[in-house]
Amino acid sequence: MPKLGMEPVRRAALVRATIDEIGATGTLDITVSKIAKRAGMSSALAHHYFGGKDQIFLAAMRHTLTVYGREVRAGLAKADGPKARLEAIIRASFTSSNFRRDVIAAWLNFYVLAQSSPPAQRLLSIYQRRLHSNLVHDLRPLIGARAGPAAQRIAGLIDGLYLRQGLARDPDPSDGATRHVLAVLTAELKGNAQ
Repeated sequence: MPKLGMEPVRRAALVRATIDEIGATGTLDITVSKIAKRAGMSSALAHHYFGGKDQIFLAAMRHTLTVYGREVRAGLAKADGPKARLEAIIRASFTSSNFRRDVIAAWLNFYVLAQSSPPAQRLLSIYQRRLHSNLVHDLRPLIGARAGPAAQRIAGLIDGLYLRQGLARDPDPSDGATRHVLAVLTAELKGNAQ
């Protein structure tokens, strides 16, 4: 009989092993057996906790999004006013924890999976809607009705620069990408964005 309280520990180990395995191989073409072995448990136990590889991968992406969300909230807690809050969201998008090779591989594979998996598409949509909503919330007091389109442009630039940086041989996580998005934010606030 398993020890009481081991399920959360084992589930977390499987999530971490999934991210590590994707990072090591760069693909979702991995088996539950490999994930379980990396986590130090049997594949039967992995199937028991998650049901299959897609469910384990979705749990790994939920974990990655939770870490990202925590970073955004920490930045927002220190920010004073809408402009500072927007800058905090942008900076959180390019932190070093988001640019670890394994996290980049997980994100890249997540985008691919979302094209064919409805649960992955829903999770991706949740991320995109939250980012858009957070941006609109703080853009609206600064630029009014232009907030929605401006948020779309900024969110698209965040995701695009993340992918570009993630695909670079040696990703430089924060400075360059952050500066580009902050420059676009400045242009949006001045009404100069096209």
